Amino acid sequence: MSLQFKKFIVALFSLAFIAAVIIVGLIQRDRARPEKAARAYADEATKACINCHDQKHAAVVWNRQWEQSRHAEKGIGCMACHQAAEGDPDLWRHEGYLVATVPSPKDCASCHEKEYKEFTASHHAKAAQFIGSLDNILGEVVEGTQAANLGCKQCHGSVVKIDAKGLPLPGGWPNTGIGRVNPDGSLGTCTACHTRHMFSKAQAREPRTCGRCHMGPDHPQVEIYEESKHGIMFAAHRAAMRLDADQWIVGKTYTAAPTCATCHMAATPTQASTHDVGARISWTLRPLFSKRLENWEEKRAAMTKVCLECHGQNWVTNYMQMFDDAVEHYNTKFAGPANDVMERLKAAGKITPTPFDDAIEWTFYELWHHEGRRARHGASMMGPDFTQWHGFYEVAKHFYTKFLPEAEKLLPGVSGVALAQEGHQWKKGMSPEDLKRMIAFYEDRYGQRVQ
Repeated sequence: MSLQFKKFIVALFSLAFIAAVIIVGLIQRDRARPEKAARAYADEATKACINCHDQKHAAVVWNRQWEQSRHAEKGIGCMACHQAAEGDPDLWRHEGYLVATVPSPKDCASCHEKEYKEFTASHHAKAAQFIGSLDNILGEVVEGTQAANLGCKQCHGSVVKIDAKGLPLPGGWPNTGIGRVNPDGSLGTCTACHTRHMFSKAQAREPRTCGRCHMGPDHPQVEIYEESKHGIMFAAHRAAMRLDADQWIVGKTYTAAPTCATCHMAATPTQASTHDVGARISWTLRPLFSKRLENWEEKRAAMTKVCLECHGQNWVTNYMQMFDDAVEHYNTKFAGPANDVMERLKAAGKITPTPFDDAIEWTFYELWHHEGRRARHGASMMGPDFTQWHGFYEVAKHFYTKFLPEAEKLLPGVSGVALAQEGHQWKKGMSPEDLKRMIAFYEDRYGQRVQ
């Protein structure tokens, strides 16, 4: 081989190397500017959507969010989710395209089948099925449908109805309620947690995302979480949580703190993730009486596996027992006697069958629906203030000083039936021995009482 030819080969490889470096540099530059990369590699339909929306200044943020999304990175464009077919109830003929105006979990299922099946089987998907409940009567009848449309239904979900053009009608839309009833018959919306059009994993793992609905006077889970040691640790170590990681496994890829998703949905080294948020819940804390759910032992075992990634067996076993005891205590000391009083009032004709037309019905409703839930939820999520002052204290105060006096006015003697049950003997007066013990406790802790 001649020297001249060797020089030619070396020069050729040098040029190839320089070209490769330039190409890699351009790719890395585009990755640093995802909006440009996404637009460059998008399919023609997606490019048309982006250009049109940008030019008309119509929902341009959708474009920017999509350009930063995993979908864009994978080449999944607009029509992958919005493609409609002839006969679809939400078919909209738009700018030469057949567009589905309400993408649903069925559309997501084409790529996320496992998640779709788990979600569809969950209580989340059925959240709009509260017709006939006292909550729904309050929202739809007492308050009014107009209030419920922008209140209850924004979390529970609406029934989305479509006009002749294929566009959703007001009342049921806009709505991203977790149990939304879609025009294609599917239930729910993935964008309740994975907000469009970025569909971020990190956002879905944020406690505040759950707190959009799980908050307030009747189910303050996010407030309870934030006061708990779990929430405190999350706030302190948020930067170490790796919320956007593909493999997000407590005890393995992150160890700083748990979020709502950690306990109820996410993977552990010993079990897979799930989109069925009830798969690890052993009690229902929503109704007047808390009840064990079907297959509760299996569900409790699944939750215990999560707890054991951070806690010892004795800690977990003891806390679960204390939680169960608190729930049973609420059932027997307050819910049972209060319900018995209400049944006696109904049987005696002292209250009507119509909900909420008697003052005591509002008192009773808040006793279990607000205060009783707060006590039970606080106990379940390690929130001492919600268990005590926002929970059992409020239950006891209103049970003894408001509910029973109202009932006694309506039906003299009925409160005595409730107070005769276990747990209410203190109302008859404390014994000298009990008083002496209590005084000794307080004097030991706070000093001699001033007379």
